[in-house]
Amino acid sequence: MTAAWLFDDGESGTSGDAQISLPWWSFSKTIIAACAQRLHAEGRLDLDTPDDGEWTPMQLLRHDAGAPCYARLKAYHHAVAQREAPWSRERLMTEVPKEPLFAPGKGWAYSNIGYLLARERIEAAAECDIGTLAGRYFGEGLSTFRLARSPSDFAAVPGADGYHPGWVYHGCFMGTPLDAVRVLSRVLPLLEGAPVIPLGGPLEGRPWVETGYGLGVMAGRVEGAGRVVGHSGSGPFSSCAIYRFEGLPRPICVATFGTSHDEALPEWEACRIALSQAAG
Repeated sequence: MTAAWLFDDGESGTSGDAQISLPWWSFSKTIIAACAQRLHAEGRLDLDTPDDGEWTPMQLLRHDAGAPCYARLKAYHHAVAQREAPWSRERLMTEVPKEPLFAPGKGWAYSNIGYLLARERIEAAAECDIGTLAGRYFGEGLSTFRLARSPSDFAAVPGADGYHPGWVYHGCFMGTPLDAVRVLSRVLPLLEGAPVIPLGGPLEGRPWVETGYGLGVMAGRVEGAGRVVGHSGSGPFSSCAIYRFEGLPRPICVATFGTSHDEALPEWEACRIALSQAAG
């Protein structure tokens, strides 16, 4: 497993093949939400205005809009496994249920399509694509942080085998583990003040004691290390856990990357590293 960590004073470390650029999967949602917050602060994006009378950008970013998700579509996973070219947006929308899962603000359901819709609102407000915007806001001095755009971006990633990042419709950022913790440390100040929707816990087989979802972040408590905030993520050939361990006497940001779809493995490893490093 590959990992990196970063303390508030700038002390950092790595383990494994920390020079390789890897997919950040759903940690991309954290970056997208931070871009939305920056645009909102600049007066360029209203997070509380409904889109076509349905849901607001804030609801999409918190997963309480009722937007459908393609993660349960068998046809989607079959096409990915066959390494087909990504569907068009139009094809994608014909495959998912047409009706919202619930009225906006009246439930919670994780939705990649919700983040696709949020990305579109953000890009319209910024007048540029999400990769350019995130690089402008959070990429200073980070040589590997970028939005994956073609299979060639994953050519050096074990197991990718021609996978097209376009299958991640909201966008998949990537970079080294050390750049991941640096980005985390830059985006969290924009996101941590937002309310967290409690989701329960514990989760069997994973370190979570309590779970919740805020503005683009998974937040709660993990076994032995207290409060954490960040995001886990997975794709067909790898997984990651990118978190700030705020409940420790010496808070630390940790990014871990595994070579299977199972998010539990990098989550447990992130907890182990955080406890080990914080103990000195």
